[in-house]
This record gives sequence, C-alpha cells and structure tokens, in this order.
Amino acid sequence: MTRQTLIAGATIVTMDAPGDLLSGDILIEGEQIAAIAPQIDVPDAERVDARGRIAIPGLVNAHMHSWQTGLRGLAADWTLLEYFRWVHAGLATRFRPDDIRIATLVGALGQIDAGTTTLVDWCHNNPTPDHTDAAVEALAESGIRAAFFHGSPKPDPKPGAPHFSEVPHPRAEVERLRRGRFASDEGLLTLGLAILGPHYATLPVSLADFRLAREFGLVASMHQGGGPARTPGGWEALIKAGLVGPGVNIVHGNDLPDVLFERLVRLGVSFSAAPENEMSQGHGFPITGRLRALGAAPSLGVDLESVIAGDMLTVGRVALGAQRALDNARSRQETGAIPSTSSIPVREALSWITIEGARMLGLEHRIGSLAPGKQADIVLVDARALHLQPVHDPVATVVMQAGRGDIESVMIAGRFRKRDGRLDATGLDAKLAELAASGARIVRDLGLRQNAA
Repeated sequence: MTRQTLIAGATIVTMDAPGDLLSGDILIEGEQIAAIAPQIDVPDAERVDARGRIAIPGLVNAHMHSWQTGLRGLAADWTLLEYFRWVHAGLATRFRPDDIRIATLVGALGQIDAGTTTLVDWCHNNPTPDHTDAAVEALAESGIRAAFFHGSPKPDPKPGAPHFSEVPHPRAEVERLRRGRFASDEGLLTLGLAILGPHYATLPVSLADFRLAREFGLVASMHQGGGPARTPGGWEALIKAGLVGPGVNIVHGNDLPDVLFERLVRLGVSFSAAPENEMSQGHGFPITGRLRALGAAPSLGVDLESVIAGDMLTVGRVALGAQRALDNARSRQETGAIPSTSSIPVREALSWITIEGARMLGLEHRIGSLAPGKQADIVLVDARALHLQPVHDPVATVVMQAGRGDIESVMIAGRFRKRDGRLDATGLDAKLAELAASGARIVRDLGLRQNAA
C-alpha cells in the first residue's frame, strides 16, 4: 500500500496559480502531493500537526560548489582574483576523492538543514572518475534532490600541457555517467554539464561542449565573468551556429553588454545569480533588475560556502534587498524623491529560490511549487517563534524574517529528511570531524595554515 502522510493545519504558500491557504492540509501519497485543500479526511494517513507552521515549496539552490564545504569561511576576505589564485590553482589541486566525498556530503546535509530540497551541485574539481563518483555517491547518501553538474578542474597547466581552456569536456565521462546512475532523468539525482563556455574556453572547445550537451539532452551551465573573455565574440559565434537557447544556463553574467544580454534572454537562456557572493568578490551588482526589465527572472544560488553561509533564505533576502536598493537609488537620482512603493514584492523573491530554480533545470513540472501531482518537496517553517510573531503575511515572514533555525521539517519526494528540527543523518559528529580533518590537511598542504588561523 502506498504510504500516505497528511500535513494538517498549516498556512500553505503554494507558489502555484490556485493560491495560498491560511489554514489547510496537504495529502502526500508516496513521492507525490495528492491533494491540497482546507481540510482533508484520510483516517489511515500518518498525521503531522502543522498548526503554527508555514508550508512552502522546497527551496532550490541553483548554483553551489559543494566540494568547497571543508573550506568554509576561508575565502571570506578574498576577491575573485585571489579566489582563482588560491582555490583553483592551489587548494583544489590538493583534493583527494575522499575530500570531495565528505565535503559534498556535509554540504548537501547542510542544505537540507536550511530548507533546500534541490541542489545544483556545480562540481568542477574532479580530475579523475574517482573524484566524480565520490561526489555523486555523497549526494545520494545525503537524500537531497540534486542536479549534478559535471565540470572540469582549472589548475595552472604543467610544462608542455595545454591550458584548461583548450581542453574539451570529456565525452567519455559523460557517456560513462549516462550509462550508470544517470541513465534516467526521473530520479532524485539528475545530470547536467558544468562547461567552460566562451568566457573561459577557446571557440573550438565551446562549440564542442555545447554540442555535447545538446547531444545528451543536458543543461549546459557556464560561468560568465571575471576578467577578459577567453573568446571575444564567442557568444555571437555560438548563436550563429544555432547552439544557444533553452537548456543553456549562464551563471553570474554581470558584465554582459546590454545588447548581447537581451539577445540571450530572448533566445531562452536561463540565468543563475549568486548575489551575496558576487557583491563580495567583485563580480559587480547582480543582474536581477536587468532580467526583470526584460520580463525574465533569475534563479539564485549560494555559490561558495568558502565565502558565505549556505542559506537560501538569506540569498533570496540579499537579492531582494540589493535590487530594491538599486531601484530606490535610481528613482532618487531621476526624481529626487523616495519611490512611492517598493519595486519588487517579497513573493517574487520567494519565486527566485523556488519555482525559478526549478524552471532553470527544466523541472518546473515536478518541483518548485506545491500542487497535486508534483513531487512532495515541502518545507515547514515554525512560525511560532518569538522573532516571527505575529504573522501578518506568511510570505513576508519567510522571506524577510525567517532563517535556518526556523526550518522545522524538510520533506523530499515524500520522505522527511529533517523533522521536528532534527536532521536525518547518522553519525553526524563523526562526519563533521572528518570534514574538519580534510579541510585542515588541504589548507596545510598549500602552506596556508597561518592565513587560515
């Protein structure tokens, strides 16, 4: 018999067309939401008393490098140039498969703890298949829904070896992954490609990588920004080749010129911003407002726990605050007055970390909102806390006032991975000790012990 769970008496923020419920029930059958209504009577279902809680769709972290979990805080004072020097050309080269495994595992568990049910794990420190497999198995062990974006390392080249920008994405690895755990696109774990793109690769490599992603039906995601482009005019060449459209994802994109930016949006390219990290490391202001002006929307990601906290509620709040500040400043400059109303409602910010993340992955039919037939990825926010009372607007409470500590329960595909404030993870103390030892060894190997102390 299919397992049934009834979440009863919650304030339900669906992020779906039928709207919210001030008090309602959610019936889950197996992995899916079966019904949402003011009251549902199913005597045999496991009943979860959710009075005083706000039910929201599981959060979607659209861009994070989970392999850096063991380096938490290490890069907090580094600009992007320092990050390239010390991380990609230095620390990354010290990682063993076990380092990737424990960092990814603890990183994914940390995401669940903070209300993320879907993680886009942009793994670009996998010099061997063993590194890749370690990351994938860690994601599976965590229980999170994850899009594993297979990338490639970016070390300084050894004498006689080509620069990483001249090396196409490894077809053999994509074929191997597609034959194995990623043979289906219907499970908790799905595959994407974290390619170099025209900003970091030669044109022949970019053409090959875009074609590879299209051949295997995978999202092609790439960083855009951080110094001069490796291939000036690369985007124009890719567009001319007919390779740019839905399924192409740009991360950051802060410095894209307006004409090209608009062209990419019109072609159906998705954009993932990491607002807090971008403003900290020197990328520039997030592209949120530029997208909105074109009728589009960003998905959002943490990006680097080596710099900031891995909390998507904070990411959404920072994105909202930053864009409101830019809009307010522009209004004052143009009119000399404070705007008559806010430029962005809080509900829109919540969409950036839920349904827009799902849309970037092409999974909006399965996740990102609460509706019958969708996967039961549900977060319960305990709104009874001192700092959240009284609740006048549940969306405002979640976006502007709630934090990691208010995430009471997290359900992924119908299974609680966090419940009543307790994460479903055995041996967590041992895992944290292993993570600490891994991070300490990597930092020590690079001679950064004094810097990290």
